Amino acid sequence: MNYQDYILEVSEDIKDCLKEMGTQPILFIGSGLSQRYFNGPSWIGLLEALQKHCPLIPNEVGFYLQDQYKLEEIGTEFTKYYRDWAWANKDLFPEELFQSHVPKSSYIKYKIKRIFEEITPNDVNEIQNEEYKREIELLRNIQPHAIITTNYDTFLEKVFVDYQPIIGQQILKPDTMSIGEIYKIHGCITNYIDLVFNKEDYDIFMTKKKYLSAKLLTFFAEHPLLFVGYGGNDKNILNILSDIDEILSNEGELIPNIYFLAYNKNLSGNSRPQKEKIFVVNGKEIRVKYIEAKNYDWVFEAFSANKAVDNVHPKLLRALLARTYKLVRSDIPRRSVDVDFEVIEKVISEDKELPRLYGVALLDDPSHINIQYPYTLTQVGELLGYPSWHGADKLINQIKLEKGINIKASDNKYHVTIKIGKSEMNKYSQEAVRLLLKVKNSNEYNVEI
Repeated sequence: MNYQDYILEVSEDIKDCLKEMGTQPILFIGSGLSQRYFNGPSWIGLLEALQKHCPLIPNEVGFYLQDQYKLEEIGTEFTKYYRDWAWANKDLFPEELFQSHVPKSSYIKYKIKRIFEEITPNDVNEIQNEEYKREIELLRNIQPHAIITTNYDTFLEKVFVDYQPIIGQQILKPDTMSIGEIYKIHGCITNYIDLVFNKEDYDIFMTKKKYLSAKLLTFFAEHPLLFVGYGGNDKNILNILSDIDEILSNEGELIPNIYFLAYNKNLSGNSRPQKEKIFVVNGKEIRVKYIEAKNYDWVFEAFSANKAVDNVHPKLLRALLARTYKLVRSDIPRRSVDVDFEVIEKVISEDKELPRLYGVALLDDPSHINIQYPYTLTQVGELLGYPSWHGADKLINQIKLEKGINIKASDNKYHVTIKIGKSEMNKYSQEAVRLLLKVKNSNEYNVEI
């Protein structure tokens, strides 16, 4: 197998995962993406830049690393020096930072803000590399359900212009829409005082992390996940994978909807990269799908294969969701809602954009489809006693191996594929549940296609 074969196999696997789950991907984006597109700093690179800006810091970053300092602990050391430097050079910092109630970490975080403001493009069109511009366009074309990032910079807001940034503790509020949003879990330079940067910040973050994890766990179970811009030993990635593993896999099992994209500049036409990677978190092995690439275009293109309808924008969806949410919460209890059925009937019969807006397929008799095939694979998995769709999918693959029949390959008594705009969704019948239950219990079974 050469690298082109690898690309074809991985791309097909991604497309199958998207089709099976019937949902848009969640993107986890780390500093590596900013490094790639505009030379943004890594965490160590940021500390090195901060050290060079402050004349009071006596040692380079490597000095502290030799003494086994963690990166956030180096941040704490630098925080002290920056406060001393700022009070001796007030003209270099905003006047409002010298009020008594301002946190002492505000000075170094202000400098972080200034560093990123100076290097972050104001627009993606400022990027000159044509290969990178194409990658960014393909990244945007994925139309992810949501984006989660530990980055401080505002580059993702330039790429996904219709997405709403949700910063820091705002994520914990109950009225976020969970679609078309950029979750900036370590803060953003637009509100630099609250950046998660030094040890004290991380300690606070970890105490509240369980609430964040609870909010995001539904994402992990119901969507394909793509990690890009993270190193294999990044503590953030390991913490997230630990949360994911608790609900998605048993010890040592491959988690089939998690993809980790790693940059490898040494790939050639004869390369045969690995397709899985094992992360060890708290002594437990976590297996995920692993992609090695020099150019990201084919990876992003594969993840956009099942994207939503082209003219449905996240900004519009959030507005609709917000209105629906407020209608259910407020309007109905307080007053009646008048519905003009003549207007609704006219819109449905004459304006085909409305069903497209909601991603509704126009079927000859949709009620029959929903009655005969009421379940998604996630629902099938739950009916069989699994936490998500993975267990049911393994049983389907077992049938394929034992009987030579793939029930997902055609429309039949067990399964049907429904087109929704440009996307597809697999639905399953009660017959499928009964069949898979027999397989799970190691009973005799026949497949009737």
